[in-house]
Amino acid sequence: MQKYMNLVNGKYVEPLTGKYFEDLNPADNTDIIGIFPRSGSDDIKNAVRSAKEAFPAWRDLPPPKRGDLIYKLGELLLKNQEKLAKIIVREMGKTLPESMGDIQSSADVAYFAAGEGRRMYGQTTYSAQFRKWAITKRVPVGVCGLITAWNAPMAIITWKLLPAVICGNTVVLKPSEDTPLTAHMFGELIKEAGFPDGVINIIYGMGPETGEALVKEKDVDLISFTGSTKVGRKISEECGRQMKKCSLELGGKNGLVVMDDADLNAAADAVARGAFSTAGQRCASTSRAFIHEEIYDDFLKLLIEETKKMKVGVGTDPNTKVCPIINKKQFTDIMGYIKGAKKDGATLLYGGNALTEGEFSKGYFIEPTIFENVDLYSKLAQEEIFGPVLAVFKINSLAEAIEKVNSVKYGLTASIFTSNMRNGLIAMEKFEVGCCYVNAPTFGSEPHMPFGGVKDSGNGQREPGTQSLDVFSEWKTIYLNYS
Repeated sequence: MQKYMNLVNGKYVEPLTGKYFEDLNPADNTDIIGIFPRSGSDDIKNAVRSAKEAFPAWRDLPPPKRGDLIYKLGELLLKNQEKLAKIIVREMGKTLPESMGDIQSSADVAYFAAGEGRRMYGQTTYSAQFRKWAITKRVPVGVCGLITAWNAPMAIITWKLLPAVICGNTVVLKPSEDTPLTAHMFGELIKEAGFPDGVINIIYGMGPETGEALVKEKDVDLISFTGSTKVGRKISEECGRQMKKCSLELGGKNGLVVMDDADLNAAADAVARGAFSTAGQRCASTSRAFIHEEIYDDFLKLLIEETKKMKVGVGTDPNTKVCPIINKKQFTDIMGYIKGAKKDGATLLYGGNALTEGEFSKGYFIEPTIFENVDLYSKLAQEEIFGPVLAVFKINSLAEAIEKVNSVKYGLTASIFTSNMRNGLIAMEKFEVGCCYVNAPTFGSEPHMPFGGVKDSGNGQREPGTQSLDVFSEWKTIYLNYS
């Protein structure tokens, strides 16, 4: 098997720990994709030192020139789209169309960020004092530590890293230990695009070891993290102690409302795809559906019909709709939620089984699972499962639906299906989320739009969009006195 190394100051270097970990295919855990550095705090220090030394020259390079390199990276991402997507299929497990979309999103972010190099506007205004100009401009933060998730392994990297570097920051990236090869391939493209050494450094390792060392490193000026709320809270506490900037994109417990005047076929398709594509391993997945009592029974029949079409399988099968679970721990946790829901008295309508025979014997596969008669305040209804598990509830009014959608600690995405635009507009106003939709599934946002959540789904920052520039830059106010 191939052994990979960290990328520091433009060179591939072995970890100072001398330790490595295996990267496994979640559809076939006997398929070892490669071994990657299990880096420690000294590896982080070296990478941060490299980023810090590269910072002055990168900061002084005009933003349009930075944008030229990012644009070239976007071209390389599309040139290698299928090759990169097949790596994601093998490493993360999701289908080829989903993986192709991951790379397309990454290229779109590259083009958008490159354009921002020519739109990094400040303001010129009047001072209250005579013969003084008052102006503002963006300046970079410094060295940014980026800790990314595995479920959209290339897109999440680019959503953070490209806004960071267009603003003039240098970066130390700690990708997920579940998808390190995707990050390695990104590093290869970074080198091919011609980024200066030290601007982007990639360090592999475990979250509690390598990730924690990156957060605690005193010469890191900003941490951007995508992952669980539990870990995000710890990162926020450490960043608060050090007075460093912190951007958190955390969990979700997303709700979708189906009113009695909705297009039921469209809604059933949206719920099935929203809940079970990528095996529910998306922070924007539909985890709860709130169905009006007048159409509840009819809708459930349609939903189960749509769910039956969601074939479980390996990502290389063009018929697969539900991919494997990323690893054994996540598989065990999801099955624990299913077992706990049964124990709590929820009614299992569909699925609920682990698939372990035949083609599924070497991977981590779970059927799409639907529960009803779920206690609104049970674990199934309140906690992020990050798996193909859906809870359905009966509601009798829009007001009840909104109240139940908002009954969780999370606030990432929500959706409503209705033919009454008044219902849709009220829901958009009242849903306590960062992203909401009318007559569409719960999903993320486009690269030029801000994505993020409220409550326990984040700390108020957004990515990507122009709003991401506020994460990765500081405002400087300048007065010019010509009196």
